[in-house]
Amino acid sequence: MLELDHIAVLGESLEEAVELIERAFGLPMLPGGNHARFGTHNQLLGMAPQLYIEAIAIDPGALPPPDARWFGLDTFLGPAKLNKWICRVPDMDAALEALPMAGRKVELTRGALSWTMAVPLDGELPFDGMFPAFIQWLGDVPAPGKAMSSGSLELKALTVRHPEAAALGALLEPLLDAPLVRFEQAEEPGLAARIAVDGEEIVL
Repeated sequence: MLELDHIAVLGESLEEAVELIERAFGLPMLPGGNHARFGTHNQLLGMAPQLYIEAIAIDPGALPPPDARWFGLDTFLGPAKLNKWICRVPDMDAALEALPMAGRKVELTRGALSWTMAVPLDGELPFDGMFPAFIQWLGDVPAPGKAMSSGSLELKALTVRHPEAAALGALLEPLLDAPLVRFEQAEEPGLAARIAVDGEEIVL
């Protein structure tokens, strides 16, 4: 079963990704941390229902990883934008058996958090990056979506756009328990999140 865990804004720098989110919602992002395994760093912002927005970019002060970075960050260029969605799975082995195109299992830690991600060998998720990344949180420490306050933000809908949206939806929907996610055919791949903040709806 796949459940929406969080969404990610990518930037050529973390500052650009953070600025996009903070400008959109008028709220400060919280410190995240570094991911030494992939040479990246992030910041976070809680969002109902038990979700969060991640700003992530290559960490210029980190050692290069031994292979491709996750989320296609090695090839990401241009203005910061909402670019990835991440689904939580209860059993990574079972998820990868059902949908092996998600990648191979990578064990990760940051501070007290431990988790497993599915990361393709080349770092590029299928369907031009519109296929969700898989995450399985490990241990007893609450995942960020459950631990962080949602403040005044609430996700109303996440639209996944792609020329082959029907095929992507057909692949995922038998396992997807995410009523806020919808698939829409479009010429250009992309994501659009409709988020309520203090009674006003903003599309990221």
